[in-house]
Amino acid sequence: MTTSKPLVIVTRKLPDPVETRMMELFNTRLNMSDEPFSRERLQSAMQEAEILVPTVTDKLDAALIEGAGPNLKLIASFGTGVDHIDVPAAKKKGIIVTNTPGVLTEDTADMTMALILAVSRRLVEGEKLVRSGKWEGWGPTVMLGHRIHGKRLGIIGMGRIGQAVAKRARGFGLSIHYHNRRRLHPEIEAELEATYWDNLDQMLSRMDIISVNCPRTPATFHLLNQRRLALLQPHAIMVNTSRGEVVDEDALVQALANRDFAGAGLDVFEHEPEVDPRLLKQQNVVLLPHMGSATIEGRIDMGEKVIVNVKTFVDGHRPPDRVLELDF
Repeated sequence: MTTSKPLVIVTRKLPDPVETRMMELFNTRLNMSDEPFSRERLQSAMQEAEILVPTVTDKLDAALIEGAGPNLKLIASFGTGVDHIDVPAAKKKGIIVTNTPGVLTEDTADMTMALILAVSRRLVEGEKLVRSGKWEGWGPTVMLGHRIHGKRLGIIGMGRIGQAVAKRARGFGLSIHYHNRRRLHPEIEAELEATYWDNLDQMLSRMDIISVNCPRTPATFHLLNQRRLALLQPHAIMVNTSRGEVVDEDALVQALANRDFAGAGLDVFEHEPEVDPRLLKQQNVVLLPHMGSATIEGRIDMGEKVIVNVKTFVDGHRPPDRVLELDF
């Protein structure tokens, strides 16, 4: 790196405090319109920049990375997941990839619980009923949902977010169960009062609520496929605040339409921002626009992590949030 300020190109509009600090520290080019970069614009930015700050909406595949200019040495992603970046291709090209882990844990866990409550207690349907002007007052059988206290919650992916969900769920009186590629340390298990299931199929068939909190990796693509969705009990609900690709959306639509299980809460979609039109017609699903991490505090924390990663790299040190291939 040269002693002059490096050229940092940011692909989306970030919170003002983050952009201001980046302008102070680096030769920063911002995206004031917040219009997502086209593939051609991404390629141009990667040929010119020394540091690229993309988001989850930027798909940096092997071809784009291979076409990057010789000055691009760091991709400091604004986000926790890196499934939008071909990390092995970046490593081959000599480009370091960083992300912003840990800062969205509490926000995403909050949204997971919100979806569990929204689906179980039919909150969206109730709100629509009031707005429609058709509500005729309280009645013994009006808008009946299901109690979550005393139910079994099965968490798929017991990392930071999964554990934060478990802590909240215990406060609601839920029994905690989980499936993870690695079993938690016994002390953490005991603290969460969590039951480990090595066999995902066995857990799915016994839970009242399923929460998807695992990352999107080749191993988790369509982890909940048609066969596994069929294992859910008729009264069960499923919420996903992770990545849309973890659930086979076509199979999910069919299962919801057939009432194979009671309902779902989705903050992510397999082909977002496109949403399957058939999902929009289902009354037993709550749909949100990927807003699980959308808090002012969380976004600023993400930006500060990006700045730390970039500044550390510019100063000639190892960025603290470097993504390694073994993370996959």
